[in-house]
Amino acid sequence: MSTALNHRTLHNAAHGDSAPPAVTDRAAPPSQEFLDELAAASASLEGSTPEEIMRWAHETYAPQLAMGTAFGPEGCLLLSMLPQQAPDTYVFNLETGYQFQQTLDLRDRFAEKYGVEVDLLKPELSVPEYEALHDGPLYKTNPTQCCFDRKIRVLQKAAEGRRAWIVGLRRDQGPTRANTPIVGWDKKFGLVKIAPLAASTKNKVWSRIIKEDVPYNPLHDQGYPSIGCWPCTQKAGADGDERDGRWAGTGKTECGLHTEQDGSGI
Repeated sequence: MSTALNHRTLHNAAHGDSAPPAVTDRAAPPSQEFLDELAAASASLEGSTPEEIMRWAHETYAPQLAMGTAFGPEGCLLLSMLPQQAPDTYVFNLETGYQFQQTLDLRDRFAEKYGVEVDLLKPELSVPEYEALHDGPLYKTNPTQCCFDRKIRVLQKAAEGRRAWIVGLRRDQGPTRANTPIVGWDKKFGLVKIAPLAASTKNKVWSRIIKEDVPYNPLHDQGYPSIGCWPCTQKAGADGDERDGRWAGTGKTECGLHTEQDGSGI
């Protein structure tokens, strides 16, 4: 275990002598003291392995810990760690109704190989109902609103009763993610956000996926570096940014789950 990680020390550093209070009013900002404690925990976890960070998250926040995944490479790698490092963590996927079938097929593959169940969270309106409401596919005219309705709103409801969530962000994925802390406050959802792979790299993630035979989306082998909803995902050149191919030609690179309202990274 890395000397940078001491579970008990970090648990106390992040929360004092007691667990953090449940966030009952998600519109209310946390205290500066609380934010400072999270920053201290994040700094202490720099240099720790993803497994160590996952264990810390589980020891600190279970059973009110969740993990969200779109079955990207990072999410797939973290899912493979869950049974050993953070067992019984609630895992969800935001099923917008527009995901590739290859993405959805991964749900069964992880259940079969690792015994990890992923809950598909859906918007209130089906795709036909939603498109009828907006006189056609909203992703063509207002993709930001479409993302908000079919992702953000769903996660806002899922966050109720949770204290923290695990995400698959890496700092080298793009400029909006360059300053991702290992542990931080997600004010959009009122949760502590934990990124075990924040300091990792694309090459390291893929090296482990191949070495450990972790299931991944076969579309990655067909020129899709980043995969979201099929209407807003295209193939991208090998030398482009990792987020190329998402909302191509719009200037949009994030769905909004991991950005502030002005589009900056969190």
